[in-house]
Amino acid sequence: MEFTEAYKQTGPCCFSPNARYIAVAVDYRLMIRDTLSFKVVQLFSCLDKISYIEWALDSEYILCGLYKRPMIQAWSLTQPEWTCKIDEGPAGIAYARWSPDSRHILTTSEFQLRLTVWSLVNTACVHVQWPKHGSKGVSFTKDGKFAAICTRRDCKDYINLLSCHSWEIMGVFAVDTLDMTDIQWSPDDSAIVIGDSPLEYKVLIYSPDGRCLFKYQAYESGLGVKSVSWSPCGQFLAVGSYDQMLRVLNHLTWKTFAEFMHLSTVRAPCCAAVFKEVDEPLQLDMSELCLDDDFMGGSDVPGGHFKVRYEVMEVPITFPFQKPPADKPNPKQGIGKSYRID
Repeated sequence: MEFTEAYKQTGPCCFSPNARYIAVAVDYRLMIRDTLSFKVVQLFSCLDKISYIEWALDSEYILCGLYKRPMIQAWSLTQPEWTCKIDEGPAGIAYARWSPDSRHILTTSEFQLRLTVWSLVNTACVHVQWPKHGSKGVSFTKDGKFAAICTRRDCKDYINLLSCHSWEIMGVFAVDTLDMTDIQWSPDDSAIVIGDSPLEYKVLIYSPDGRCLFKYQAYESGLGVKSVSWSPCGQFLAVGSYDQMLRVLNHLTWKTFAEFMHLSTVRAPCCAAVFKEVDEPLQLDMSELCLDDDFMGGSDVPGGHFKVRYEVMEVPITFPFQKPPADKPNPKQGIGKSYRID
């Protein structure tokens, strides 16, 4: 592995979608570096310490979340003189994201009072009342024409469908959930998957017109769904659960056709390669060097010098694990990552 020299960083960093730039937060400054030469191509000064960075999909604009203010500032790489500042006033800003067209910014206020769509074209703004979550609960279709937003009012969960052209509400329908956690459009934009509270195992598939296509429940009386993910082709839906199981559903019948157990031991036959990082003392041939005692004493580093190499482990392999405490919430167990099925 090869590494560049170290550069100062005090906040988040993020690669641009086109992989040409990397944005690095250094206190109040936002540095845009070229990914090949690592030279600074743009330098922007914000009004406060940068807490969050997100690129627009076209890699032309970038926003900075100054959540201590709270405030959002946006910048343009092609027009360095262009600036944008968003301030919700007393409502505050808990989270901000770009729309797929890279010309609108969506902000969620503190305590989920409202979600606001800000236009960078005509400075107009549209409000959606009572969003369910701050950083989650918003999903866009693959073509970027529609958005589905989770809302909650009168102790009931709803899905608001908005047109990303006019940002008008195209429809609202209630969903059969106890406490909706998140939503995802399918890759072909034909369905919306909804996850319910981890306290109740329930995955719901809805059509854009509000019809419930299928309700999936693998078991009862236990912690339920932890993660869901569509395959890129949209034909399969992976559901990760707290019971260490990954279940895959077919998009035609919505029935389970495959189940995978997350085991702590890998046994043969296995096509996976497991690498172990090994630290070795760095052996230097200093027989022909003449160094005085002062130099040798001053260069003595605690722990010595090491080089790193990787060994391929032989199966069976048992991975270390720790049983989560039963008296604490959100246990670190189950399938918690998004799986892509090609």
